[in-house]
Amino acid sequence: MSNYLSQSWLIDRRHALRAMGSLISLPLLECMVPLRAAEKETASPRRSAFIYLANGVHSLNYQITTPGKNYQLSRSLMPLEKHRQVITPISGLHHPGALSHHHNCISVWLTGGKLGPSDRNTISVDQKMAEVTAQHTRVASMEVAITQDSLAWTADGVRLPAMRRCSEIFASMFEEPKGGKTAQRRALRHKGSVLDANLAEVRRLENKMGSADKGRMDQYLSSIREAEIRTRRADAWLDTPLPVVSDADRKRTNRDIATTMAGDYFRTVYDLMVLAFQTDVTRVATFSMGGEGDAIAIPEIGITESRHQLSHHGGDAGYMEKLTMYDTFAVEQFSYFLTRLAETNDLNGKPLLDSTMALFGSGMCYGHSHGNANLPLVLAGGSDLGLKHGSHLDFNQSADGFKGYALGADGSLTTAHYQLCSRPANPNAHMSNLLLMMAQRMGVEIDQFGDSNKVIEV
Repeated sequence: MSNYLSQSWLIDRRHALRAMGSLISLPLLECMVPLRAAEKETASPRRSAFIYLANGVHSLNYQITTPGKNYQLSRSLMPLEKHRQVITPISGLHHPGALSHHHNCISVWLTGGKLGPSDRNTISVDQKMAEVTAQHTRVASMEVAITQDSLAWTADGVRLPAMRRCSEIFASMFEEPKGGKTAQRRALRHKGSVLDANLAEVRRLENKMGSADKGRMDQYLSSIREAEIRTRRADAWLDTPLPVVSDADRKRTNRDIATTMAGDYFRTVYDLMVLAFQTDVTRVATFSMGGEGDAIAIPEIGITESRHQLSHHGGDAGYMEKLTMYDTFAVEQFSYFLTRLAETNDLNGKPLLDSTMALFGSGMCYGHSHGNANLPLVLAGGSDLGLKHGSHLDFNQSADGFKGYALGADGSLTTAHYQLCSRPANPNAHMSNLLLMMAQRMGVEIDQFGDSNKVIEV
């Protein structure tokens, strides 16, 4: 009985297939399903979404200066006013490993890792969550990036690939494989055989490699292992019916939008995330609105410059105004996401927002000075996970010697505020503390994440 409860006898489906021959279509047997995946859930699943904005913000028009419940939203955050009771703006957090690393900060935004020349990144919090949630869902996690790479990193420090085209994102979750299930299964089995052959060849070469080559090969092997896991998952879910998608949802999400229509693109990605959560295809999602070097322009609101160009405004009033417009626009799209989560019920008939934590923010504070401290962050949703919102959580205010935000009365950013953006007022206020709390609320049984030194209470 103890073996039954622990499932130490759990059979690996691919190993069984290998033993029985690749042409045999083995059914998904009870002994191949983890116990928790076989249980019928009654509580709404826990979900998390992470949204990244490159190059920080124009802090003068973004920074909230009053802590607690009586704070006033800044100009850039004003689109979130209607969600005030379900959001927590956060100031003063930073990743120690990202300080002075400028544009590379996106790489550790969800990992809390280090960025030195000999450092390998660590697992991102979304993937730590997926270790718990993936057994219940068709897709382990959803990675979207309009440009550059995804926000997600595996335990081996390998970045997961990102998807961009909305129609491809839709197809990956809601459409039958091309050529039918039989052809797809055959292709997956062939891919598995190729991966096995690659591994065998690498093992033969390892004894002839120097240390540098072995390091590079470790990264390669990590990529193969990740591909193997995804291949096995896709095979195991082939016989499970796809969720039913309404015509309205299909029309809204199964389409491609040019990046010149940024708002339409952002909202469609958000709609895809909502649909994925609603149908329980996945419970973890990340969305990067572009990397530090190539976040797109927004011509629909009169911005033809890249976000990176605007962030290095050199004090130009026109550029600073456009950067504020860009910030506000991005916050408006996040507000749309929260609205959609609030008005959409999950499979249990409860609003998705109640069981979904959504973190919006950047790994940089103020792009003009490349400051990686005092990160702009907004945490929303998750009331069913125990989050209590309605306050501005300000870790700068609790720091010894903090003398205010030093925003110039004439609308300028003073040297003191530049320093706050680059050097943390509160050295112990690590962003990993927030990520640790979110992981725990998702059911991840850990007491340490990245460089965390305590758990933030929200």
